[in-house]
Amino acid sequence: MTLCSPRTVLHRAAGSLAAAGLLAAASLAGAAAPAQAADTPVFTLGGPAETALHPHPESGKPKSSTVGITLNNPSEDEENGGFGGYFTLTFDLSGVAGVADVKFDGESSPDCTITGTKAVCEDWGIWPGLQGAADLLVTAADGSENGDTGTITVTGEADGATFTPFTTRLTVGGPDLVMEQLPFKTELTPGEKQQAPITFANRGTRDADGVLLTLRYSRGLDIPQRYSNCEYTVDDPDLPGFGWTTALCSVEGAFEAGATYTLATPLTLEATERAYYDTFLYGIHENSAAQRTAQRAGAPFERGTGGVLKAVPAKKGAAVSSADLDPYDNQQEADFRTKNTADFVAYGDDVAGPEGSTVKADIGFRNEGPAWIGHIRSGEDVATVDFTVPQGASVTSKPERCRAVKADGSYREDQKSPAPRYVCNTSMTVLDGAGLDLPFELRVDKAMVGASGTVTVRNTWLQNPKLPFDPKPGNNTAYLILNGEGDGDGSDSGGATEGGDGGSGEPSTPPTSSPDPEESESGTSGSTTSGGSSAGTAGGSGDGGGLASTGSIALIASGTAAAALAAGLVLFTAARRRAARHN
Repeated sequence: MTLCSPRTVLHRAAGSLAAAGLLAAASLAGAAAPAQAADTPVFTLGGPAETALHPHPESGKPKSSTVGITLNNPSEDEENGGFGGYFTLTFDLSGVAGVADVKFDGESSPDCTITGTKAVCEDWGIWPGLQGAADLLVTAADGSENGDTGTITVTGEADGATFTPFTTRLTVGGPDLVMEQLPFKTELTPGEKQQAPITFANRGTRDADGVLLTLRYSRGLDIPQRYSNCEYTVDDPDLPGFGWTTALCSVEGAFEAGATYTLATPLTLEATERAYYDTFLYGIHENSAAQRTAQRAGAPFERGTGGVLKAVPAKKGAAVSSADLDPYDNQQEADFRTKNTADFVAYGDDVAGPEGSTVKADIGFRNEGPAWIGHIRSGEDVATVDFTVPQGASVTSKPERCRAVKADGSYREDQKSPAPRYVCNTSMTVLDGAGLDLPFELRVDKAMVGASGTVTVRNTWLQNPKLPFDPKPGNNTAYLILNGEGDGDGSDSGGATEGGDGGSGEPSTPPTSSPDPEESESGTSGSTTSGGSSAGTAGGSGDGGGLASTGSIALIASGTAAAALAAGLVLFTAARRRAARHN
């Protein structure tokens, strides 16, 4: 199984929620561009507002930091909004002379050269959305001192386009906030609580002026305290995602270099009645307006009404704001497994129509809980709905996520012709109270009283269909009944003619004498009557298939997204589509 962090899932599932932003760093763009002709594209250069440099060591090689310069094409037309010309980026390095040594990452910036205090990068093509332009590798210059600072200005030039300039600051030294890992108990039962005495240190060369504690926990966990210096947001449970709760806590104080701090009162982490697989992320950053904006990722937050969350400092002293020397050790993560169950209940339909008519059927399943099921780490689909078409019928329209398979559930190349069986995978999360609704349209090729097809929610592995978390396998199967007893030949079905809806949408019960779906090639006939279509919906989503699931499917993000979760994810998704198109 390939493991990835929830931050990665949310980044991948909808980019930097982004880029899920579970806990992403701020990135600021340059100043607004002057007014241009309507047909002249304006591209915006950007990157981190400030980067801290590790002080130059007395001996040995200095440690480098990376400054990623970005380029944003605001066009929303992914097919036709690209700029198909050569462009040049120029870097003015004179502002960091004696402060920092600069070179380019050869892999991400192959066409860049440095001459004295000037660097030039040449490239072709600017696709819609945000993209990386160049990566600068920067180190503190020999002879520089703690607190030395300077700026790099980036400008762009191209025929038929305009670039906004961007300036970034480099500073020698700074705070280095490090979140310590807590020894959580990870095997839990619903309702179990444990303390979370968040502890962090400043291992940098300068003090931090206030900290921003970021707490993020998935749907099955809760921290019941709601502090007045924290703001909270909960993702809409009706939207796809993890149902994350995020808390941003602004803790005042001077947090000195070399000191360690802990919360004055430990947090309480609780496994709720809907817990199953869950994750808790806890991070620390220096508090600033830019950092708070980055962590909010555009989501609405509401301030708590309880007491004030405080950290206990080892000692007091004045602090000066600066960038973090190593932002990669600011966060810790913990995974929890709660002994719990989720009851997946399949539902079918009862539809009727005469020969040649088209009927609509609604099938699927519901998660009756109590647990939500989410494969946060692996990104695997939770379950599959396996639908066998009733005899005498052909599928003319199917949900995009569903894939046609052979009668025995094996792979089928043809996705356009009606098939005897369909498999429809869920996403990597199924919330409690949610499920999967699948509207199908079927043509009645031959009116048969009581023809039925099975609707089964099962594991994604056809060879091992049992859902490991479901204690009631008896309700995992329902039936789609076509022209059941009492409906006659379907001639008086109440409008179930071509395009008509003859289904009630209620779960069906097994007929008294249902055909064996494994022995029937139902729906494979290409004949049509009364103008009925002979082919189902063209193509397929590619995310279903009885034998297609081969284990872990890492989201290559997430997160993530993620959570749900906002503008950064959209940027990542668009960037991935562009990359696929141009590779």
